[in-house]
Amino acid sequence: METAEIRRRWLSFFESKGHAVVPSASLVSQDPTLLFTVAGMVPFIPYLTGQQTPPWDRATSVQKCVRTLDIEEVGKTTRHGTFFQMNGNFSFGDYFKEGAISYAWEFVTGSQDEGCLGFDPESIWVTVLKGDDEARELWGRVAGLPPERIQERGLEDNYWHTGVPGPGGPCSEIYVDRGPEYGPDGGPVVDEDRFLEIWNLVFMQEELSEVRSKTDFDVVGELPSKNIDTGMGLERVAYLLQGVDNLYEIDEVYPVIERAEELSGRAYGADHDDDVRFRVVADHVRSGLMLMGDGVVPGNEGRGYVLRRLLRRAVRSMRLLGVEEPSLPHLLPVSKDVMKASYPELAEQWDRIAEVAYAEEQAFRRTLASGTSILDDAVAQAKSSGATRLGGAEAFALHDTYGFPIDLTLEMASEQGLSVDEDGFRTLMTEQRERAKADARAKKSGRGGAGVYRGLADRLGVATEFTGYEQMAGEDRVLGLFSGGHEVERARLDGGALESGSEIELVLGSTPFYAEAGGQLADHGTIRLGGGGIVEVTDVQRPVPGLVVHRGRLVEGEVAVGEGAQSEIDVVRRASVSRAHTATHIVHKVLRETLGDSATQAGSENAPGRLRFDFRATRGLGPDELAAVEARINERLMADLQVSAAEMSFAEAREMGAMALFGERYPDVVRVVSVGGPWSLELCGGTHVLNSAQLSLVKIMGESSIGSGVRRVEALVGADAYSQLARENVIVNQLTDALKVRPDELSERVAQLMTRLKDAEKEIAQAKASQVLSAASGLVERAQDVSGTTFLGHDLGDGAGADDLRRLVTDLRTRLGDERPTVVALTGVAAGRPAVVVATNEAARTRGTKAGALVKVAAQALGGGGGGKDDLAQGGGQDAAATGAALQAVEGALRA
Repeated sequence: METAEIRRRWLSFFESKGHAVVPSASLVSQDPTLLFTVAGMVPFIPYLTGQQTPPWDRATSVQKCVRTLDIEEVGKTTRHGTFFQMNGNFSFGDYFKEGAISYAWEFVTGSQDEGCLGFDPESIWVTVLKGDDEARELWGRVAGLPPERIQERGLEDNYWHTGVPGPGGPCSEIYVDRGPEYGPDGGPVVDEDRFLEIWNLVFMQEELSEVRSKTDFDVVGELPSKNIDTGMGLERVAYLLQGVDNLYEIDEVYPVIERAEELSGRAYGADHDDDVRFRVVADHVRSGLMLMGDGVVPGNEGRGYVLRRLLRRAVRSMRLLGVEEPSLPHLLPVSKDVMKASYPELAEQWDRIAEVAYAEEQAFRRTLASGTSILDDAVAQAKSSGATRLGGAEAFALHDTYGFPIDLTLEMASEQGLSVDEDGFRTLMTEQRERAKADARAKKSGRGGAGVYRGLADRLGVATEFTGYEQMAGEDRVLGLFSGGHEVERARLDGGALESGSEIELVLGSTPFYAEAGGQLADHGTIRLGGGGIVEVTDVQRPVPGLVVHRGRLVEGEVAVGEGAQSEIDVVRRASVSRAHTATHIVHKVLRETLGDSATQAGSENAPGRLRFDFRATRGLGPDELAAVEARINERLMADLQVSAAEMSFAEAREMGAMALFGERYPDVVRVVSVGGPWSLELCGGTHVLNSAQLSLVKIMGESSIGSGVRRVEALVGADAYSQLARENVIVNQLTDALKVRPDELSERVAQLMTRLKDAEKEIAQAKASQVLSAASGLVERAQDVSGTTFLGHDLGDGAGADDLRRLVTDLRTRLGDERPTVVALTGVAAGRPAVVVATNEAARTRGTKAGALVKVAAQALGGGGGGKDDLAQGGGQDAAATGAALQAVEGALRA
C-alpha cells in the first residue's frame, strides 16, 4: 500500500467519524521556542492546553514534521530520519479513552477493503501506564486483547507532558509483532525491534503544577476538559504494509536511493559504509525538499543553517559515493515526483525550490574545493606529529576562512581517525562573536553597561511611553540621569565640560524620540530642561527592555532628576529617515515580485536620505533586472499609495497576510504597516510617510553579494536621489563633450575605447615579452657551475614583474638543457615590489634540488615568503634593494 494511500485512508476514516480534516501546518513552527514543527500535536497546543477555544470538538491531520537532534545518526540505523509525517486524531473535551481505543483498533485491524489498514489482530500488542486499570480494561473489552498482550510500563515510557506546568496524562502505545526473525518473543517490554510501535494514544486528563523531569512532577488535579492527542508514524506503517525493513525503503524514499545507485555505479546493500551514505542522501534530500517547500532558504543561522547542513551532507555523501558532478539536479526531482501526490504544492513551487537548492550545491562545491585540501594538510600534520586530535584553531580557521562547517570538519576528521578539539573551536567562535558584538553592545548599553540601566528600569516599574507616531514634541519629567557610565542625580557644565564626563544620558517618562530599532536609525533633536539646561540628543537606544535612553551633550546649564523636560525632535531628519523606511518596504515588496517569495529580509538600515536592504537570494540581479526593479519602485511612488499602520493581535496580522520574518519573536499585539492596502503588509514598529508620493524618487546605487545566499541593495531617497542624478548628469555631459557624442551614444563609444585600450595593452605585453625573451641567449652564457649544478642567477631590475620572470625562467631552463642538474633563479621589481622565480630541471630534482625550497630561501632575503612546486616556484617580499641578496641566498643553498 503506497504511503499516499495510507495517508488518504487515515483522513477519510476519521472524517467519517465526525472529525474535521485540518491541513498540515508549515514545518516552520509558529511556536517561538521551536525551529520546526516536531510533532503532530504542535499546531494544536493552544487548544490542548486551554489557551484558545478550538473551532471543532474533534479533528484529524497528517502533519509534516522535522527533527534534527539525531542528525548524525541518520543512515547509521534504520530508525533515524529527519523528516517524517505524523497521523493524528484529536478530541477537545469530546470522546476520551474508550473512543480513542475504539477508533484505533478499528482502523488498525479493520479490512483494507473497507478503508482500514488490515493488520492481523493476533500481531497487535499494547502498553499502558502501570496502574491505568481503565485503559487495560478497555483494551480487553473493546479490542478483545488477551491480558498477556497488554503490558504495563512506567512514567518514562507511558506518560506524556510538555515539560512545563500544564496538561499531562497517561499514554497507551500500539505495537505490531514483525515475527521471530526480528527478535525474541515477549512483547515490547522485551524487544522493540521485533515489536514495533506504530501509534501512541495520549489521554490528557491531569493538570501539572511543577515539572522537574520526565518522571518527576506534581499533579494538581483533574483537567476540567479531558482531551485526546494521538500520533501514528506514517513512515513506520508504510514500511510494515509495503513489506520492507525500514523507512528508507518505502515508496516515498527509496526512489532517491535508486537514482543515487545509477549515478554512483554502486549498489545499495553491498557495503555498510555505502549504505549509510545512500540513506543519508535519501533522507536529507527529502527533508531539504520539504523545508524549501515551506519557504526555508539556506543560511548560517537557525532554520537556514539546518537546511544548509542537510543539503550539504547529502551532497558530500554523494561525493563519497564517487559522484563528482552536481547531484541535486538528479536527485531532487525524483523526491519531488514521489512526494507531490501528497503535497501538490511542491510541483507548483518547483522552480523556486530548484533554484535555491542548486545554487546551494554550487556554493558548497566551491567550499569543498578550497577547504578539503586545507583540512587534509592539517590532518596530515597532526598525524605526523603523533597527535590524535585536530586543534580547535585549525577547525576555527577552516570555518572562518573557508566557510567549512564544524560538523563537516568533525565528520571528515573522524573518517581519518582523528577527533577535533570542539571546546577549543567553540571558545574561539565565542570570542569572535563577542568581538563582533562589542561595538553594538557599547552603543546599546553605554559606558556603564546594562546593569545600571536595569537597576533604574526595575525601580521605575513602567516602560517609557513612545509618543512619536503622532507627536514631534512633548513634555515630561527626567526620571533618570547617567554621566560617565554611572547613575547621578545632577550634572552641570564646568568650564565647557561636564563635571562627571563628556556625555549625558537622560530617561524621560515619555518621549517623541524614536529609539534605534528594526533598522531605523534613532532620532536627533533637543531636550530643554526646566532649570535652563539644554541637551543636544545625538542617539537614542533601548539598553534594556522598556527603557528609552537619550544620549547627547549638555550644551548649556545643568540637568537634574525630577525636573521638567521639553523634547523636540529634528523634524527634517525624522521625515528623511521615515521616507527611507517606507522606501525599504517598497523595495522589499518589489524584490519579492521579481525574485519570488524566498527573497526575504535579512537586515536593513534606514538613514536620512538613504537605505540599505539585505535580502536572501540565490542569485543576483542583472543590469536590466535592476533597472526594471528601480522602474517598478518609482512607478509605485507615482501611484500615490496610502501608507497606514494599525495595531492588532499577531494571529490577526498573520491571517490578513502581514509578513513576519523567520526567527523573529513578536508580542501578542503587533503593529502592521501597509503600503497600498494589501499590496505590502509588514509587521513594523518604525515611522513612515503618509503616502508613497512623499518619497519623490528612489535611486538604486547598486546590488551585490555580502555573503552566501545574502545580497544587498543600497539606494538613495528623495532629495539625496535627486542630487545623485544631478551629479551623474554633470559627469555624462562632461564625457559627451570630451568624446564628441550624444548621451545615447556614450556607452557604445566608451566600449570602443576600452576595446582599443585592451588591444594596446596586449600589444605592449607582447612586445615586452619578446624583449625579455630576446635577452635569453645572452643570459645563458652567464651560467656557472655550483657544486655540480649549472646555476644561472640574474636580476632583471626595475619593471620586471612576476609574469616576466616566469616566462623567461622556463625559457632559460630549456636552453640550458637536461644533460646536467640545472637551476635558474631570476629576480625583478615591479611597482616597488620585488619578486623571485626559481626553476629546476628533472636532473636537479632527481638530485633532491627543489624549486619550492630554494624560493623560500630567496624570499626570506627579500623580507617575505614564497612557495610552489618542485619544478617552478615563486616568492616575493618588501625589500626591493635585496634582489641581489636573494640570488646569493639561492647560490649559497646550492653550495650547502
